[in-house]
Amino acid sequence: MTETVLLIGGGGREHAIARALEGSDADCYACAGNRNPGIARIAEGFETLETTDPEAVVSYAEDVGATIGVVGPEAPLDAGVADALEEAGIYAFGPKQDDARIETDKAFQRRFMAEEDIPGCPDFETFDDAEAACEFIDEYDGDLAIKPAGLTGGKGVKVIGDQVTPEEGKEYIRDSGYDRIVLEERLIGEEFTVQAFVANGTLETAPAVQDHKRAYEGDEGPNTGGMGSYSDATRELPFMTEDDYEEAVSIIEATVDALEDYRGILYGQFMLTAEGPKVIEFNARFGDPEAMNTLPVLETDFLDVLTAARDGEPVPDLEFADQATVCKYAVPEGYPTDPEAGAKVKVDEESVARVVRATADSSGEGSDPRESAGDALLYYASVDERDDGIYTTTSRSFAVVGLADSITEAEKIAEDALAVAGDEGLHMRHDIGKPELVQQRIDHVEELRGN
Repeated sequence: MTETVLLIGGGGREHAIARALEGSDADCYACAGNRNPGIARIAEGFETLETTDPEAVVSYAEDVGATIGVVGPEAPLDAGVADALEEAGIYAFGPKQDDARIETDKAFQRRFMAEEDIPGCPDFETFDDAEAACEFIDEYDGDLAIKPAGLTGGKGVKVIGDQVTPEEGKEYIRDSGYDRIVLEERLIGEEFTVQAFVANGTLETAPAVQDHKRAYEGDEGPNTGGMGSYSDATRELPFMTEDDYEEAVSIIEATVDALEDYRGILYGQFMLTAEGPKVIEFNARFGDPEAMNTLPVLETDFLDVLTAARDGEPVPDLEFADQATVCKYAVPEGYPTDPEAGAKVKVDEESVARVVRATADSSGEGSDPRESAGDALLYYASVDERDDGIYTTTSRSFAVVGLADSITEAEKIAEDALAVAGDEGLHMRHDIGKPELVQQRIDHVEELRGN
């Protein structure tokens, strides 16, 4: 039986999901608020609609005869789209609204971890009064992370002692307009992410990824949704041990056990501290950009994961290619504070394809990333395809991903692809995945561990 899968969302993460379904025994349809050209070419049909409107999503799902829905971004989960699909008799791979609170409500997330005795939870306090939060900053002996309790697209956190002074932190709270604030101990270490595929009380995890949130090279500038990321050819990153990875997985397992009926992707963002992994946050979906590191090396048919979840079966054992990946984003000038929207973008897909062919030819093998020495992939993100071309929105425009046997080789492929993809009017970080930056991470953890 051919499944009909409706993909909800129009970013780089969703383009990666669409690619993961391409070639499987599924007809893929998609809906999003923007017309992503990469997804539109793969999908049998593409509807532009507001993905936080459950009725609109369900209506389109019923129109196309969807048997499975895959919810990409967090905002539709927060709006109850998975619940609405379920009520309409369409299996949704993504948590229901209550379970999605593990991401959408950071105050709930921390209280849940504390009440369920889930390891890796930092010291925290929650506030629904700005002045009380400011008084806590005055009284606290140490640095704090300031987190709005709701969704902010990865850009709402301020860290005292790193990004702001205590006075600037209090000013941020007072001026922000956020009605609920979480204050928690500042974690020192190296960040990494482990994404788990979850269904029917079982889970399988993907290789660890390190995202780069800061807008500018050298980890400078404001936080963004993520400027790029890398993974290694092993489950661990170069600054991690196998025990670090397994400890992070055990935290995810404890969280899934406590949530009981969770399904979809549970993304654990961790800080590898001197005491081991601590939880920065959980997300209730694939990361963006991390999905573009994970899905290209997933050798198990993603459709098999979806149908097993829908049919009440365990998540199948996942196989990943032994390849490293490096993802680099191109974003509008001024992103994230004052991005230029509505600018026409020229993306030279043919030149990126030639990077792929040149890499494959030099290896003497085929162009498939699982067979050749390397590959380059382009993912459209938050752009809008119109009759006369592709235009920027206020978010990230497109990403390139290099795949190879090592991070260094994958970075070179990504950089070559980025150089020919088109960069007029766009900004990118070139240092992601470079040996010098990776070595800094290794040295930092060695220092924390006293080696």
